[in-house]
Amino acid sequence: MLLARLLLAGAVALALAACGGGGGGTTTTAAATTEAVTACKDVAQPAAKPDGGQKAPTAPLATGKTYTLVLATSCGAFTVTLDSKLAPKTAASLVALARAGFFDGTTFHRIVPGFVIQGGDPTQSGEGGPGYKTVDKPPADSRYVRGVVAMAKTPAEPPGTSGSQFFVVTGEDVGLPPDYAIVGTVTAGLDVVTAIGELGDPATERPLQPVVIEKVTVGES
Repeated sequence: MLLARLLLAGAVALALAACGGGGGGTTTTAAATTEAVTACKDVAQPAAKPDGGQKAPTAPLATGKTYTLVLATSCGAFTVTLDSKLAPKTAASLVALARAGFFDGTTFHRIVPGFVIQGGDPTQSGEGGPGYKTVDKPPADSRYVRGVVAMAKTPAEPPGTSGSQFFVVTGEDVGLPPDYAIVGTVTAGLDVVTAIGELGDPATERPLQPVVIEKVTVGES
């Protein structure tokens, strides 16, 4: 089970320090964030969905194709381009779960400003998942920079272990160790991710308002 308070907990102080520098870039980001936040809809917290119940895909994604996930949220939409070479099992799992509607009507249950936004838990508790795990160990030189999409795990699990919970890095470079499977990158709508990243309480890491993933659509090209 995934534990929201344990995930990356040891790296929070390091990450916040790494992302806390001043300068003109911070001002620009803040301005863009303010514009995007005004577009967030005031929505009700959806009911929790059942935990587990899914089966891991048995076939890899088709070679020679690029797969994307378009996440329509209450703050707007953003697109994740999956890296099926770096994390083949995880990418296939996310595509299968998205096609099954697993993520629809879930929330970003953990938001740490300047660090990450985390979703993919049907129970909204930080402990839920699909009922199976995959493993795609990331390279030793992996860096978790702004826009990188990686998978959540507990500290006790081996590097690269994944369920359904994912996080999007909102800090410039949060200094995480290469323990979390990197499954893709935000290639459109990074302003939406930034907006969501401002809607968290730094002390509790909980959202200040519900941020709902309304639908996830798979694209192929």
